[in-house]
Amino acid sequence: MAAVADQLTNVMQKTARLIELCSALQEENDLLKAENQQQKQALESAKSTHLELDEKIRVLKLAKSIEGTSEKTLDIKQKINEFVREIDKCVVLLKK
Repeated sequence: MAAVADQLTNVMQKTARLIELCSALQEENDLLKAENQQQKQALESAKSTHLELDEKIRVLKLAKSIEGTSEKTLDIKQKINEFVREIDKCVVLLKK
């Protein structure tokens, strides 16, 4: 009878341990889901910023082709460089 009681105790201990592990895994899963959602939002934000910057670059290129003055060309090149740096920052944020 003592052997059966020992086996029952052993089964109960293992069951309790499995319940603890399950709870820990569930918490980790919830955290990962939240992190995944944040990453999706960051990606969507970066995509929209990227599209806006692409549109600005397109407009600047069009303006450059219309206007031929060297002063405006230099100004446009500086703006394009600023946009490229901003895109690079977005890419770095996405990699994090």
